[in-house]
Amino acid sequence: MASLAEQKSRKQMTENLEIIQTNELNEQAKMQVFDLWNNEYPVKLSYNNLTEFDKYLKNLSNLKHFLLTSDIDIILGWALTFDRDNDKWFAIILSEKIKGKGLGRKMLDEIKNNESILNGWVIDHNNDKKINGEQYISPLKFYEKCGFEILSEVRLELDKISAVKIIWMNKKQ
Repeated sequence: MASLAEQKSRKQMTENLEIIQTNELNEQAKMQVFDLWNNEYPVKLSYNNLTEFDKYLKNLSNLKHFLLTSDIDIILGWALTFDRDNDKWFAIILSEKIKGKGLGRKMLDEIKNNESILNGWVIDHNNDKKINGEQYISPLKFYEKCGFEILSEVRLELDKISAVKIIWMNKKQ
């Protein structure tokens, strides 16, 4: 259980949050996003250095960033959209410190306001470890609650990742 000081610190961290949309990350933001990626995704997906991570980002077409940031310039969540094979794809990462507060849904809603279809890959098992040794918990149920369809027959099976494809379509258009 978190101490009173930790609870107060977390509350301050999650007050006055805003989602900032940008096409490019400055160096400070890139470093925070790099750390978020390496800390929250499975260790098999981590990048060894910022240059590797930057190369990954530069290879994405029509890239847009959505930064969940505090008023003290700490990035607590990052989402991105990009084009691949004539489809719009996305990824999202939230700091473990703020999960379960509705902020992931808020970020997804922001992305959905800008897109009519979103594709993604989601790890659908709990077999991977994060860099801190903790178990990586699949966010698949979260995406189901957010209106995504799980295409269980469409899988990505690589050495680094085993995932299922998800898709969201704006039914109002």
